[in-house]
Amino acid sequence: MAFVLRAFANGADGVFIGGCWLGECHYVTEGNYDALSMMHLSRKVLEQVGVNPERLRLEWIAGSEGMRYAEVMNDFGKKLKEMGPIGVGEGISADALKLKFQAVKKILPFLKLVERERLRVRFKTEEEYDEFYGSEEVNKLISELVADKLAISQITTLLKRNSLSTRDISEMLHLEPSDVARYLNSSSRQGLVKYDSGQKLYAIA
Repeated sequence: MAFVLRAFANGADGVFIGGCWLGECHYVTEGNYDALSMMHLSRKVLEQVGVNPERLRLEWIAGSEGMRYAEVMNDFGKKLKEMGPIGVGEGISADALKLKFQAVKKILPFLKLVERERLRVRFKTEEEYDEFYGSEEVNKLISELVADKLAISQITTLLKRNSLSTRDISEMLHLEPSDVARYLNSSSRQGLVKYDSGQKLYAIA
């Protein structure tokens, strides 16, 4: 996931991952199953920061399928052109996008822990992975664990630049003021941020 997110953070409009067909890997570890799971989680994270998850694509292509590889890459390139440059296509400024990926980078160890402890499964078919990651249970888990952690990470990343008010943070991150207030209270209890009553601004602790 770190490599995928680094590519997007460096301005890549799309990331393509290719692997052996499921059940046909020459290695005992069968890493293509792990790649499939990690791709789904990475797409969930991209959604959380407002980036089109279709910018990340995973396809199974055997070494003998040169024609298929060419067709897939041409199709992916066409779709990326339709989406537009990363950030521009989503209506996110370059500075805001940079901040979002900085925030994601900070919580990567936590994301890996969530994947290992709560999302690591082994199914036989791709359809089963699609169903699992599209389930209400997984969406709820992402919302309750990842979304809040990511929001707090974005806020603390933002406060490292300048002291800001709740309203400033709300407008810059496009979050509801009530949610920002909740995140700031939580971060304050954890000793991550502090409130300057004189300036009425929050700052990094």
